[in-house]
Amino acid sequence: MVQTAVEIARGVRAGELDPVQVTEEALARIAAADGVVGAFRRVRAAEARAEAAELAARPDLASLPLAGVPVAVKDVTEVAGEYAGWGSTAGPRTPAAEDGLIAARLRAAGAVIVGLTRVPELCIFPSSDDPDGIARNPGNPTYTAGGSSGGSAAAVAAGLVPVAHGTDGLGSIRLPAAMCGIVGLKPGRGVIKEQEAGWFGLSTHGPLATTTADAALLLSVLADRPEWTEVAEPSRQRIAVSTQVPFTRAPLPRSLRAAVDQAAGLLRTAGHTVAPATPAYPIRALGGLVARWFAGPAEQAAGTFDLSRLQPRTRRHVRIGRLTARLVTDRAQDEWTAIAEQFFETHDVLVTPTLATLPLKAQRWHQKPWLTNAVPSSRVASFTGPWNLAGYPAMSVPIYREPVHGLAMCVQLIARPGGEAVLLGLAAELEAANPWPRTA
Repeated sequence: MVQTAVEIARGVRAGELDPVQVTEEALARIAAADGVVGAFRRVRAAEARAEAAELAARPDLASLPLAGVPVAVKDVTEVAGEYAGWGSTAGPRTPAAEDGLIAARLRAAGAVIVGLTRVPELCIFPSSDDPDGIARNPGNPTYTAGGSSGGSAAAVAAGLVPVAHGTDGLGSIRLPAAMCGIVGLKPGRGVIKEQEAGWFGLSTHGPLATTTADAALLLSVLADRPEWTEVAEPSRQRIAVSTQVPFTRAPLPRSLRAAVDQAAGLLRTAGHTVAPATPAYPIRALGGLVARWFAGPAEQAAGTFDLSRLQPRTRRHVRIGRLTARLVTDRAQDEWTAIAEQFFETHDVLVTPTLATLPLKAQRWHQKPWLTNAVPSSRVASFTGPWNLAGYPAMSVPIYREPVHGLAMCVQLIARPGGEAVLLGLAAELEAANPWPRTA
């Protein structure tokens, strides 16, 4: 079993583990398995070995929170000497002269960046494939690892690295975490700042991990919040449970509903007050989400990506986004935020399914028409997207693995702004009461 990030960092700080050897072992796992898993767009083998050797000589090694931990970084952020590909062949290939905020914080904490993970073009869709490969669910490779942080989720779920970085605009951390059966946390708006938040404020950075403790450790580094490293037992919470699909009230697969029921029972046994309740999702919020989903990538592509070289599905999405940009206003966000605030006056946490449909099959989705991509994309993210618009912290946690196809069934935990520690505490309670398989 691959060691956790907490275990690796503790061993390196104590002098019991050599960061160079830890890195070599991670690179060996990647070499052996990534041909099937398809998690990485680029493996930084030579660079990672050099970084590990430099790390081993650091005088502050014994104090670094991520000492010697191999980390995968989503291919959307600046890493010195690398270009951010964004899943596209249409963008610039100029290597970054220096690390962006995410890579800088990881390196300062002692992490070794072993590679850049696969994403869909411009991170628009919930399946991470490109002309060079498909990020697959390690539990069942016939299914996608999800998206847009699918490569990061696959790398963690397969045990190639203990933790990985992701970003989440409409569920892009939580959806692949749920599909792969690992932990994924989207912090609240403004918790992790790297220039401007993407997609008109929807997107943020966050961790993917196999344990709550590892997710807390990585989040503490990304957010520069050392106090989140130690997961505290939560006080008694007022927990609302809902399986009503937002906006559409579409039918929910029985296995996804069963995961919520099981989580509710575990939380009730832990002493929390648990009762059914559903926020009044306003239809205007759906319009606000859709407008940003189109306009965000269109704004990013303008002047940076060659429209003629984008995938056909992306070109159509960007063209629509140029028209919908004028529809991005604060009205939908303000209305939904007011409703969410009122809901959380009488509830501390909301539990829902993470996915609204079962995972998609692993295919070359980037070769399919826009509509073929858009319909399943909008359906699967029904539970996750609203909380990006509200800016609330939300977390996906595994509950059980469905035996027929080996698919994980997960739940989403949502808290009011500032509730990241509460989510981590509840996730730790679920993990302790109902341990999940760490890697596929």
